[in-house]
Amino acid sequence: MTITTNSGNRGLQIEQPLIFEQNTKGDTAVDLPPIPQVRTRLGTMQRQGRIGLPGLSEPEVVRHYTRLSQKNYSIDTGFYPLGSCTMKHNPRLNEKMARLPGFAEIHPFQPVSTIQGAFELIDTCAAWLKELTGMVAVAMSPAAGAHGELCGLLCIRAAHEANGQGHRKVVLVPESAHGTNPATAALAGYTVEAVPATEDGHVDLEALKTKLSDQVAAVMITNPNTCGLFEKDAIAIAEAVHAAGAYFYMDGANYNAIVGRLKIADLGVDAMHINLHKTFSTPHGGGGPGAGPTVLSAKLAPFAPVPQVVKVGEGYDAVEHAGDPRSPQAFGRMKGYHGQFGVFVRAVSYMMALGADGLYQASGDAVLNANYIMARLSAELTPAFAGPCMHECVFDDRFLKGTGVSTLDFAKALIDEGFHPPTMYFPLVVHGALLIEPTETESKASLDQFIEAVLALAQKAKTGTAADEFRARPLLAPRRRLDETKAARKPVLRWKPIEGGAAPTVARQAAE
Repeated sequence: MTITTNSGNRGLQIEQPLIFEQNTKGDTAVDLPPIPQVRTRLGTMQRQGRIGLPGLSEPEVVRHYTRLSQKNYSIDTGFYPLGSCTMKHNPRLNEKMARLPGFAEIHPFQPVSTIQGAFELIDTCAAWLKELTGMVAVAMSPAAGAHGELCGLLCIRAAHEANGQGHRKVVLVPESAHGTNPATAALAGYTVEAVPATEDGHVDLEALKTKLSDQVAAVMITNPNTCGLFEKDAIAIAEAVHAAGAYFYMDGANYNAIVGRLKIADLGVDAMHINLHKTFSTPHGGGGPGAGPTVLSAKLAPFAPVPQVVKVGEGYDAVEHAGDPRSPQAFGRMKGYHGQFGVFVRAVSYMMALGADGLYQASGDAVLNANYIMARLSAELTPAFAGPCMHECVFDDRFLKGTGVSTLDFAKALIDEGFHPPTMYFPLVVHGALLIEPTETESKASLDQFIEAVLALAQKAKTGTAADEFRARPLLAPRRRLDETKAARKPVLRWKPIEGGAAPTVARQAAE
């Protein structure tokens, strides 16, 4: 039975227009003093009319944004199975530590003598990362994963130039790599050549060897890779790359699958960024900034960027400029200050709370949860590769063949079941991919709820009679399915009033 309401609301899901469409002329939530008359220095850029903010009372403003927040899906409201993104619980202890006045209220321009505790924390975080990876140095300033990739490649470029190998302008990247890898290599001034994958989802070692030459600067390998598999030939890859005079860059986005269990230095890695916001539980995306410290081998350590925190006697100091005698070969600066300090606080809190044994268990639980999902969903879905997997599992769309239901349709139907969809159509080497990463923080009960919903939808799709229903999904969300292609190619980025009334909402424009 379909129920309609006079208000357009659905229970506690309140239907509201955009905030600009709620404008009541003359209403205001604040009283501001008159603007003093001053001589303008804006010239032709001076504003000619009113700024156009809507007039609302304080309760209207609070209710509007509170209602918007209730329409968001988050890790605090439910299971977030995005593959390759590691959306896991952020312990509230970490948040409490980051809000301590001594950490939250400092400023990067303070004298070094007044921020010794902050420097000690950065140094402690660096020590943990070096111990866990077996690497000799770490650049702490990169702001996120792709920034860490750039840091690693700039270290590699500086090392080649210092060794008279500046002519090396090619970076090899597997077809299954994260999209940031080739983009970062191009940004660093390199030409990118793709390396194919084998049918079982790994880097084709023989194909890689044929591409190695004295023009290759580095190879970028994601391990575990985006197919959810460990690159079993990693040591052989490192040996071949080093024999060719190149460096081995490892994308550490999936480090959470092996942290505490494997020192990546033992694989022959020269550089790897670590997504603190994924492996060590700090918020990322809409929840806060990331951080991408980059660990370095002995060959690359001298070229690490500034700023660097260094131990001096019983205290700490900062190497702020390239060319400083304490770091004469630093390639330059990645960021204005010392990285995302609040993320460092959270990561150190997480590492110290879990300890080495806890981190060991966390990576094991992440792998266990992924293999549990893979085993149970294989009853109806089609795994892209034979198991076992690492921290994430990937399914292709063979189970939907002949049903009229696409991967997108299937994922949208999960919204009606109360779950955020998994990653769709990635990795690109898998046709119609669904990539699922449960993380270690989900209980068996929450995984079972998700699994039962997915299995039921798969069974329904396979009847061959539900294609129209799947294409209409979601039916229960605050907004129905939008024209995502049109929204991406012709986005409505600014609200504009029109003659005779308000312009249509962005949501309505996209749907139309």
